[in-house]
Amino acid sequence: MNTLSNRRGRYAEPENVATWALAIAQLVSWGSVYYGFSLFVVPMEHTMGWSRTWTNGALSVGLLVSGLAAYPIGAWIDRGHGRFVMVAGSILATAMLLLWSQAESLACLFVVWIGLGVAMAAILYDPVFAVVTRDYPTTFRTKITLITLVAGFASTLFIPLTQGLVSWLSWRHALIALAAINLVVCLPIHLTAVKGNPGQARTPVEKARLKSEAQASAARALHTPTFWGLSVCFTAYYAAFAALTFHLVPLLVERHVGSGLILATMAVIGPAQVAARALWFAVGRNVRPALIGIIVTISFPVSVVVLLCAGASPGLLMLFALIYGGANGMMTILRGTIVQDVMWTEGYGAVSGLLSTPSNIAKGVAPISAAALWTIHQNYLLAGTVILVVSCISAFAFVIAMWLSRDGRATRRNA
Repeated sequence: MNTLSNRRGRYAEPENVATWALAIAQLVSWGSVYYGFSLFVVPMEHTMGWSRTWTNGALSVGLLVSGLAAYPIGAWIDRGHGRFVMVAGSILATAMLLLWSQAESLACLFVVWIGLGVAMAAILYDPVFAVVTRDYPTTFRTKITLITLVAGFASTLFIPLTQGLVSWLSWRHALIALAAINLVVCLPIHLTAVKGNPGQARTPVEKARLKSEAQASAARALHTPTFWGLSVCFTAYYAAFAALTFHLVPLLVERHVGSGLILATMAVIGPAQVAARALWFAVGRNVRPALIGIIVTISFPVSVVVLLCAGASPGLLMLFALIYGGANGMMTILRGTIVQDVMWTEGYGAVSGLLSTPSNIAKGVAPISAAALWTIHQNYLLAGTVILVVSCISAFAFVIAMWLSRDGRATRRNA
């Protein structure tokens, strides 16, 4: 009885309540801002006559803007402005969803996604990882794992919800509903669950010191070989992942895979992500992060090999979805914790922003690049091969980064 009471008390502590709240906000932010885009493309085409190339171009611009905004936003969080950043991001996301609902031109759609790009840089994983690392330096690993575990249900919940809203209300009113959900859920959480500046007001000297520390941490990272290894790893990984994610359905259609099997394959990916994160939450704290990272980065090219060999085989496509989803599920946690494990925690927001910039740019460019490769032979063989090569580069770069980090630690011990 006492054990049960202690457990309930532990989960009711303000720190844990704040973590669960941030996890719910991530679920809603990802669901309302990111995952619904593909569900609005066809309705917008029918209503407005916009081409799919241009609508996806707006998304790519948003992802590029998100990458460019990552570093300055991370530096702001390092200086103690995490609450302001995430509150402003929630307000901006809500405003852009409302503007999108009233869009009458492609120019307006591009403005919307430029704004949503800034909002995503302020409310999705990178900023919340920086906030949690800064506010809870001794428990950030467990908290980041929990947040990604809950947020992993975003596509599972919001894709059918958004599809239902589009069917019931029209795409414009669906966007208004998503804006309202984002405002009602995320804004109060970011106002209350993210710590403000420390008690006393910051003096100009203190502000200058924090800014200098963030800049010094970023400069130190740029002179650290481990950082560059991780940068290559994450950039290559997310380039391959984005290219495959946005072209998976047309690739399967090209193979004459039935619509039911395509839906089943896609449906397995989300639960596989969540299951992998749950496994990490259960046992990951007892395993070296570098070892988990090697498993994760190798799993992705393995999944690509399975897909390239699968044809229309249901068994192999299910195996691909399990490995692919599991790898991506754990990669999110790895991305949020490996820097602190093999480098340092000071100025994490700025360092994380530096890592995110090329990764997010790659996310924006990769789908268009894969489409260009497809046009060469009018099939996905070349694009699939390039995706496999890029994913192997990611795995190799991670191994090199871990070797460099071990060498760096040995040098510091002997110094």
